[in-house]
Amino acid sequence: MSQVLDPPPPTRASTQAAPFTTESGPAAGSDLAALAARHGLTVSGARPSLPQYVRDLWARRHFIGAFSTAKLTAQYSQAKLGQLWQVMTPLLNAAVYYFIFGLLMDTKRGVEDFVPFLVTGVFVWTFTQSSIMAGTRAISGNLGLVRALHFPRAALPVSFCLQQLQQLLFSMAALLVILLAFGVPPAPSWVLALPALVLQFLFNAGVAMVMARVGSKIPDMAQLMPFLLRTWMYASGVMFSIEHMTGPDSGLPSWVGTALQLNPAVVYIDLMRFALIDTFGGSQLPPHVWALAVGWALVAGIGGFVYFWKAEETYGRG
Repeated sequence: MSQVLDPPPPTRASTQAAPFTTESGPAAGSDLAALAARHGLTVSGARPSLPQYVRDLWARRHFIGAFSTAKLTAQYSQAKLGQLWQVMTPLLNAAVYYFIFGLLMDTKRGVEDFVPFLVTGVFVWTFTQSSIMAGTRAISGNLGLVRALHFPRAALPVSFCLQQLQQLLFSMAALLVILLAFGVPPAPSWVLALPALVLQFLFNAGVAMVMARVGSKIPDMAQLMPFLLRTWMYASGVMFSIEHMTGPDSGLPSWVGTALQLNPAVVYIDLMRFALIDTFGGSQLPPHVWALAVGWALVAGIGGFVYFWKAEETYGRG
């Protein structure tokens, strides 16, 4: 009976394995870390250095492009009009805004070429709005992909912003037709629309990465964002001229107009309007607008990227 109850003496193999299987605390942790280092093992999903993260993201550039194109193609795959909705959606929004603000509220008073003015503002604003909304759901809406594959998570918000840029480029064809139909002639200043779009894309991508990190921790943010973005839109001069609404006859303090002009959405809308509409000629564009556009793009783009990178290890966990 004693032979059955008494445990057998420890063997040499079990004695050697004991530090790794039975110990706990700092000693065991250091032993495991040493074992991992000896065999070249690293922590799965560990955040790489910022330069390495940039290189990893650049290495996935083909995935980013293909993913954004696939999402854009699938977006309207169930609709009978298909990709035409890429153009019709902002045009219908512009028509509603023209009826409410241009006709009923008479915000077109004092604004030359109001229809091109309005359509340009709607198209440019839609680019920012859609990019930020897509970025908010970039992580929380793609948890299966995040948990299944190892890749820089910043690829998701960037690809969604690229998708919205592609959609805007489709819409720009309709915008040019509207400009010509309302008597706005082609001009060399139209070329300035390209750098304006590049700067706006950098700004949108930066804000989208900030919201992607916030949205991954607070899923309810996706429900709150439409209200915040709608408020931002009304302060961005999409449907009216900020200069006319905040002028000396408005009764508003002068700082209100200055604060609205610093709004990044206003900056990028103004750049596009002054580039495309001849009554807003480039010579009338205040010199600080380009500086503001570059500044907002750098602050949002770099700051948003670093902010997103700092939480790289947490995405898809919990």
